Amino acid sequence: QRAWILTAVVLGSGIVFLDGTIVNVALPAIGEDLPATFIGVLEGQAYINSGYLAVLSALLILGGALADIYGRRRIFALGLALFGIASVLCGLAPTLELLAVFRLAQGAAGALLVPGSLSIITASFQGVERGRGFGVWAAATSALTTLGPIVGGALVDTISWRVAFLINVPLVLLGLYATLRHVPESRDETRTGGLDWLGSIVTVLAVGGIAFGLVRGQEREWSDPIAYIALGVGLVALIAFPFLMVRRRDPLVPLSLFRSREFTVINLSTFLIYGALYVTFL
Repeated sequence: QRAWILTAVVLGSGIVFLDGTIVNVALPAIGEDLPATFIGVLEGQAYINSGYLAVLSALLILGGALADIYGRRRIFALGLALFGIASVLCGLAPTLELLAVFRLAQGAAGALLVPGSLSIITASFQGVERGRGFGVWAAATSALTTLGPIVGGALVDTISWRVAFLINVPLVLLGLYATLRHVPESRDETRTGGLDWLGSIVTVLAVGGIAFGLVRGQEREWSDPIAYIALGVGLVALIAFPFLMVRRRDPLVPLSLFRSREFTVINLSTFLIYGALYVTFL
């Protein structure tokens, strides 16, 4: 059962990281092949790549909270199913605009998988086995991420860019089988408060507004007022977020966590490391 649990969490989070890299090498072929009417090619490619990561990051905390409340296996399985559906829609998209929309949906589904995989390991393993479980998870997901550009380049060159999305389907099906058959259900039994929907919305506005504003502004050579409006909304939401967390009864991100030096340093280090990693891939 433990091997199947690790298989489920590695596949679930691995496809999220894999798709964050494998699509990079398919972007030129996507831009050349798909017609676009309402957005430019560069803008569409930015949404396909950076928009996916922006939605994923904006909803990560919400995804973890949903798993704690409604059940980690249930939310993880739901994320796998939605990710698989979004992958099929991306692989069959007839226009650049629709591909960008489906790609954002794929990022939202991925936000249910990454925190869910870590919490499932925490709930399913104890002591030394938990450390080994995290080690296997980290090694396997890193290997998938590293292989993404290599495998993706071969598939795009020999078959089609659409395979970069459709390759997720068999991985999703195996992950769903392992999750539904072998992963025990668990949730945070100590949680007493509800879900901070307002904090979640403000997080999405902050990350989404800034990301969309920068992409739109660059594509329109900073002549489009929509870009400035989006940036303004994102910056206001970003500044308001910590003040909102102080006033909420059950905050999405309790600011008291940052009193822990270890917590603060680990999060800052993760931000810098993954920032450097994804810039390098791009």
